[in-house]
Amino acid sequence: MKDTLTKNQEKLLNELKPKKRKNSRAKGNAFENQICKLLNKRFSTTEFSRSPGSGAFATTHSLPDHLKLHGDLITPKNFKFIVECKKGYNTLGPHSLLDHDSKIWEWITTLERDCAGAKKPGFILMAQDRRPKIVIIKVSKELTQAISTYTVIKNKNSNIEYIMLYLEDYLNMQDSYFIDNPLY
Repeated sequence: MKDTLTKNQEKLLNELKPKKRKNSRAKGNAFENQICKLLNKRFSTTEFSRSPGSGAFATTHSLPDHLKLHGDLITPKNFKFIVECKKGYNTLGPHSLLDHDSKIWEWITTLERDCAGAKKPGFILMAQDRRPKIVIIKVSKELTQAISTYTVIKNKNSNIEYIMLYLEDYLNMQDSYFIDNPLY
């Protein structure tokens, strides 16, 4: 008698095995690369790329100001914003907007610090599995007049209001919103 499994039995056994956990660092890196491609396409450039050390480089190394990188992406020189990318936070638990001790508020606090260091505004791009990508950015009159669907949230620590909106809607803004002195 043979001890070999049929293809169906083998498939069932494989389904019962615990799934390998995806490396969160690899998941974040892949998301940053995906966003770079998206932004490069949207702005017809090749200048968006991942920052070495994914944004932490500027805060963990003693570099002169002109060499410091803020945010998770290297952006074109005339791009008005720094960009923070967050991927894979699929549960609401420690990531709830209603809980001011959540990771989201931690990210906003980090963004505020990075914006001060970079001397320019920034935004957070957040993605959860099988959900639309979300932008979290400080409220501005220009933004609220141009976007029809958004949610306003307020940081209790700084009293700064932020808008949450879909990335797709955000990228429909005029180029002049994103770029100083567009050349095209």
